Amino acid sequence: MHISEGILSGSMLAVTWAGTVAGVSYGLRHTSSERIIKTALASSAFFLASLVNVRIGPSSTHLTLLAPMGLILGRSVFPAVFVALLLQAVLFGFGGLLVLGANTLTMALSSLLTYFIFAGMIRKSSGKSAVIFSFLAGAFAVMTGALLTGTLLGLTDRNFLGAVKLLLMIHVPLSCLEGVVTSFLVLWLKRVAPEFLDV
Repeated sequence: MHISEGILSGSMLAVTWAGTVAGVSYGLRHTSSERIIKTALASSAFFLASLVNVRIGPSSTHLTLLAPMGLILGRSVFPAVFVALLLQAVLFGFGGLLVLGANTLTMALSSLLTYFIFAGMIRKSSGKSAVIFSFLAGAFAVMTGALLTGTLLGLTDRNFLGAVKLLLMIHVPLSCLEGVVTSFLVLWLKRVAPEFLDV
């Protein structure tokens, strides 16, 4: 869901950077010294998972792990996403530095919303209920990120609406894949390290 450089208007870049600065500040206030290692591990997993990009017009798609990040990090997710995307932009040219604010905002906000909506239900559930809630969390995170990305593109230029529809359609099967991956990760964590989900 990286937005490419040179796509968004100057005003949209300013608004998204303001949102990202606020989100990172909020996240840092909720990142204690004991949580830094967990935050770094989740950021590294996100960095690696999203290295394989498939180009779709003015954006791209990839495996994200946004739901697991939100469920594991909670309010600390913004700094983790920002650092991973910054390294991708600098090392591999994914997205870009000007659109780093926009890309961070769309991905981190969808991850944070997933935490607020699903974390409590997943923590209290087990068995099939945990699988269902985890699947929904994974699918929700991806589709929310795609919707936020599409909204930024559509607000910048209505000519992008065709690409936005394609972006959303392609993210439907990806959201199902993310749901399955999230379910496996949550069940594994519940079995071997349940404290990771106690955010």
